[in-house]
Amino acid sequence: QKSGNSIITSSIAGKFGFFLRSAYSASKHALHGYYESLLLEEEKNNIKVTIVCPGKINTPISISALTEDGTAHGEMDHNQATGMPVEECVRQILKATIKNKKEVLIGNKEILAAKIKRFSPALFWKIIRKQKAT
Repeated sequence: QKSGNSIITSSIAGKFGFFLRSAYSASKHALHGYYESLLLEEEKNNIKVTIVCPGKINTPISISALTEDGTAHGEMDHNQATGMPVEECVRQILKATIKNKKEVLIGNKEILAAKIKRFSPALFWKIIRKQKAT
């Protein structure tokens, strides 16, 4: 049809690594590389790509997360419990898609880390080392 928009759900972890998230972060970095390339390759066909990078969103994902022995974590982590409501996240995704944004960071203060890393890497590394994993 020579048009369309793919909405890719990545994560703030696609912008930088984090404690206990090495494989997860690597997979999100891979999404960025793949879809940034696809964005360039399909631009001529009027196919747009929006990469969504949510931070802490109030979803039950941590309940279903697996522990090291493969059993369900079964608890709501603090980061999800205190995260942005899903409805607000969806509203921001739709707004970014309508505006044909190539990438959107969604969340609360945690998305500032991506901006700090870009403009003040030394400060970023100082801050990120002090963060808790859950």
